[in-house]
Amino acid sequence: MKTAFFIIFFFISQHLFCQSADFILFKKNHKTIGTYYAGNNIAFTNQQGAYIEALITQIKNDTLFLRQFIVQQVPTNLGVYVLDTIVSYRYQYHYNQIKAIGKSQRNFNVSGSAAVLMGGGILLTVASAVVYVADRNKFSPQLMIGAAALGGIGYLMAKLGGKGMIIGKKYSLVYVGVSNNKKA
Repeated sequence: MKTAFFIIFFFISQHLFCQSADFILFKKNHKTIGTYYAGNNIAFTNQQGAYIEALITQIKNDTLFLRQFIVQQVPTNLGVYVLDTIVSYRYQYHYNQIKAIGKSQRNFNVSGSAAVLMGGGILLTVASAVVYVADRNKFSPQLMIGAAALGGIGYLMAKLGGKGMIIGKKYSLVYVGVSNNKKA
């Protein structure tokens, strides 16, 4: 009897000390593909275009409270490097101020590469057309097809790469408030 009482008391006490917290749902075509709670990391681009990777410290009243750490390698007296937190910043963003979710490409410039491929493809296609008009014996259809393919690959890279998942028609953020302590 005492063990049954202990088990029931244990589950009731665990239920009493649980505190629900607000969270954000990330949806694609009305299907949830991600959730963000306090304690999770988030990577997003705000409406001004700034890219932020930060820790969510709290979500309350439609606002994300974030803390971003700037970490850098610092040499020690022994000649080895250690990671050290240089500074930390605190931010507050309303969830509607998030423009895109996801990592942006920092190491490889997708937009620049796409522009170079499109420009080169257009230039070679125009040059092949001029050669076709001027001297049809020196015209190479393989070069023109390859140039058009390069331009097409550049266009696809520009459309698909490096921007994250933009909040709009396809993707959406939904705030779910379950806390009892709301401000009036």
